[in-house]
Order: sequence, then structure tokens, then C-alpha cells
Amino acid sequence: MKRRRVTQIFPFLLPVRRWQRKQFFYLKMHFDGRSYAEKRVDAQLPYQIFETSSLMINENSGYDIKYQQNKVHNLKLAAATFHGLVIRPGQTFSFWRCARQADKKEPYKDGLILRDGKIVGEYGGGLCQISTMLYWMFLHSPLTIVERHGHQKESLPPNAETPCGTDATINEGWLDLKVQNNTPNLFQIEIGFDREYMYGSIFSDRESLYDYRIYNKRVSYFREKGKIYLEASVDCLKTDRATQESRDIHLYNTVHQVEYELPEDINIINKGD
Repeated sequence: MKRRRVTQIFPFLLPVRRWQRKQFFYLKMHFDGRSYAEKRVDAQLPYQIFETSSLMINENSGYDIKYQQNKVHNLKLAAATFHGLVIRPGQTFSFWRCARQADKKEPYKDGLILRDGKIVGEYGGGLCQISTMLYWMFLHSPLTIVERHGHQKESLPPNAETPCGTDATINEGWLDLKVQNNTPNLFQIEIGFDREYMYGSIFSDRESLYDYRIYNKRVSYFREKGKIYLEASVDCLKTDRATQESRDIHLYNTVHQVEYELPEDINIINKGD
């Protein structure tokens, strides 16, 4: 039997535990020796490295639409802390170091999150959509991934336009998204919105030398102890713009539990109980 956490036995201790974790979370960053990107500027850098977009409201999610609308509110609050942010050579970007005070003037609303294996409404829920967008942008740049966490469970089918295993979940005090600029170039994050979509771009002070295509070289499904899992290889085809020479780079393997219904023709390998 899985051991229960103290806060599951005594739920009233949860706010204290979260406060404690956040204090140590930011204290650790303060003393880790990194220089963190903090300055946002209005002037846009001249060269666009990558752009993407993400639909904000899924009408077919099966959950109360108010949570989707609340999520949009939350995304805009968080985005305001990233828009125009410049990551200078040697600096590190941290999602939470930027978004820590996003709700200082205007509070977040309850959005959907995955908590203890269940989809529930919680204060500030839905921010993983912007962390996932940022991660997708970073994968198409020379920035070095320092910290990223994938969801352990997926309750909705993956977006057909992006490879499996390219999500990035965040949880203040526990999970962050960090990238480091190990190049001599400046990079700038831009986030915008219209009524339906969130838009993200990375700009630089120099033209990009490479094109990046992120894809799954392998995707498979297996059943173990009555649960179904997706296993995928996340890879990058990096192409030199000048010579058109390409290099295939394996980034990482990913595994997560599938909690949505799969098509009948999907082959699922049984690994036993």
C-alpha cells in the first residue's frame, strides 16, 4: 500500500506545508549561484527565432466551462511577467522567479489541475498551458534546458500538432521550468493573446544559425498492473541554415499514464502485473 503523506492524513497542515516549501524553494534559488533573468523591455529584439500558438478554451473538455474561462484569466496574469523578458548571456530563466508576484495586484481564479490523480479546481489552475508553450519555444532555440517536468498522468488526448512528451508542468515550491543562455546572444520572450489563442515568440539580437524540428521517433503503449502507459522518444532534427546539413539528436525518453480512451486499433503491449 502506498504510504500516505502527512498532509493527506491532516489536511489542515497543507497551507503550512506549502508556505514552508515555497520559502525553501526561493531560498535555494537565491543561493544557487545563478544569475536570473528579470529585466523586461518594451523594445522588441530584431530577429524572430520561433513562434507558436495555443488554443485556450477546449469546448469538449467535459468540465465546467467556467474553469476554462478562469484559466484564461490566470494565463494573462502570468504572461504579463514574461512578456518582453530578456535572457542575457549566462543568465537563467525561471518560470516561478518571474511569475512569483503575478497575482499580487489581481488574484488568480480557480482553474483545473491534476491533484492526487484527480482533476480539480484550484487557485491559479491552468498555468501549465503557458509553461508548456514556453518549453515548446525553448526546444526550438539554442537555450539549454536546466529543469523541466512532464505530467505523470494525462486525462486528455495529446495535441496532434505537437509530439508526445513535450509538455511542462509547474508547481510553485516543487516544480519549475528553467533554461540557461549559454550563447553570446540575447533572447527575448513575447506572449500575446486574442479572444481564442495565446501566442508565443522568441526573439534574438542575431539571426538563428539553425532550424529545429522536434518529433517522436518512437511511440508505443503498454499495460502494467492494470494501467495503460504511453512511452515515447523525443528527438530533434537540427539543421544548419547555411549548409543545410542536419543532425538527429535524441533528447530524452518519456513515460506517462494514459487516462483517456484509446482508439481500438492501438496496439497495447502487456508487461504483466
